[in-house]
Amino acid sequence: MPVEGVVSTTPAAVSTGVYAGAAARTPKQAMDSEVFMSLLVTQLRNQDPSSPMDTNQMISQTTQLAMMEQMTDLTKTNQENFSLQMRSAAAALLGQTASYADTQGKAVTGVISAVSYAGAVPTVTIGGVEVPLDALSGVSAAATS
Repeated sequence: MPVEGVVSTTPAAVSTGVYAGAAARTPKQAMDSEVFMSLLVTQLRNQDPSSPMDTNQMISQTTQLAMMEQMTDLTKTNQENFSLQMRSAAAALLGQTASYADTQGKAVTGVISAVSYAGAVPTVTIGGVEVPLDALSGVSAAATS
C-alpha cells in the first residue's frame, strides 16, 4: 500500500523547515582589509610550531595591511572628489548654451536652464529635456540680447 508524503502549504514551514535552503553566501570580489586580516590570522594559526613566522615577515604583512587600508581610503576620497567636480561643473553651466545629440543622433542646441543632482551623474535641462552632463558635446557662452 503506497503512502503519500505530507506537504505543508504554509510559507513559514517551507522556509524554516529542516530542509530549508541556506542563504547563499556571496563571495567577496575585492581584497579588502577584512579578507587580508583573515588570511593573516589563518596563516598564523596554521604555521609550523617548530619554525614560526619571522617577526620581520609579520611586520611586513602588517605594513601591507595598513597600506592597503590607506589606498582604499584614498580611492574613496578620489571618487567623492570626482563627484564634487562634476556637480561644480554642472552648476557652472547654468545659463550657458550647450549642445548634445538626441536619441536619433541629431544635434540639439539650447540654453541650460536647470541642473539636477538626483543621479550619480548630474543632469542639465536644455529646452525641457534632461541631459546627462557627460552627454554634452559642446558648451558656449550664452548669446546676449
